[in-house]
Amino acid sequence: MVSKIATFTLNPAYDLVGFCPEIELGDVNLVKTTGLLAAGKGINVAKVLRDLGDELTVGGFLGDANRDGFSALFSQLGIVDKFLTVPGRTRINVKLTEQNSQVTDLNFSGFSVTTDDWAKFVKDSLSWLKDFDMVVISGSLPEGVALDDFTNWIKQVKNICPKIIFDSSRNALVAGLKANPWLIKPNDKELEMLVGRALPSIADIKKAAMDLVNQGVENVIVSLGSKGALWVTKNEAWLAKPPKCEVVSTVGAGDSMVAGLVHGLQSNYSIKDTLVFASAVAALSVGQAGVGVPDKEKLNAILEKIDVMVG
Repeated sequence: MVSKIATFTLNPAYDLVGFCPEIELGDVNLVKTTGLLAAGKGINVAKVLRDLGDELTVGGFLGDANRDGFSALFSQLGIVDKFLTVPGRTRINVKLTEQNSQVTDLNFSGFSVTTDDWAKFVKDSLSWLKDFDMVVISGSLPEGVALDDFTNWIKQVKNICPKIIFDSSRNALVAGLKANPWLIKPNDKELEMLVGRALPSIADIKKAAMDLVNQGVENVIVSLGSKGALWVTKNEAWLAKPPKCEVVSTVGAGDSMVAGLVHGLQSNYSIKDTLVFASAVAALSVGQAGVGVPDKEKLNAILEKIDVMVG
């Protein structure tokens, strides 16, 4: 039986992705363009899951002035499109990767969501989410969406589909956490922001993650960049470390990990094996421009090189 998975991207973007050996502030920088992609965190998750053979429905908001690129992508991938179209333009994000693998994001503004838009989105999404096995809610909030409204919507989604994977940052992360989603995936810096203190060691990170588990989040996965990822639950903790690899772009690596987590969980892998699989999908993504799993043989080769240990 094919699992029904939905991803939400409330604030998607066209990602203009480029490479610049070293960015010189206040000067002209020559950038090698590597892509202009219809993207957004939940959409990236959906792209990877489609490559892994899963069936997807996507939702959120899109601006009517430049929706065509997203509509074409969803049609090409065979993804069910439940996005609400609102007046305005979907934003453009510029993502520049330097020789040292550092990524600089320039995130522009886009459409604004009205009270009526939000009410329609809530009504529509809650109506079609029935019978879904897992829901992924990713990314930032567009202008006009109140944090309390966002929290309340996640609570309503949770009543319909308890298995919510939540991946966000800043104020949206804090607001979403109030709904106690089933699984969250902050990075180490975001976790520090949540707990209000520095977390210099793996032991510190594990303790902070366990504090969140004790507050009602069943699964906390902390991405640690090149150091791997830590998964903490009430009963177990695992640390997975990827192999060293050439970094082309880290854009979408976190989204690729989320997709790997969803696929592993929906395939009934153990927590340990799901973390290994997700870490391999993330490691594959940094060696290419754009998200996806174009070569499963490469993925299988990376799988064999993931180190995993009790966290």
